[in-house]
Amino acid sequence: MTTQDGRGHNNKGYSMWMTGGGVKAGHIHGATDDLGVEAVEAVDDKVHIHDLHATMLHLLGLDHERLTFRYGGRDFRLTDVKGNVVKAILA
Repeated sequence: MTTQDGRGHNNKGYSMWMTGGGVKAGHIHGATDDLGVEAVEAVDDKVHIHDLHATMLHLLGLDHERLTFRYGGRDFRLTDVKGNVVKAILA
């Protein structure tokens, strides 16, 4: 998967391992197409990056909705306003 500008990473589907710390052992969550190019449209359990961050913060014992920082006179949070903990992967 190479493009003209030299960027070959995949921004539509990716894999990661999460182990220990309250993650369900042996659980597979989501899917990509046969080539691993992008997340399958029919899959109901896609995880947005904000959801991933919310889940990881939850596993660390932090409430992602209360973890904010002030910038330019406005409060921001890592999970924006969309992040939800993915409870299906929690043990």
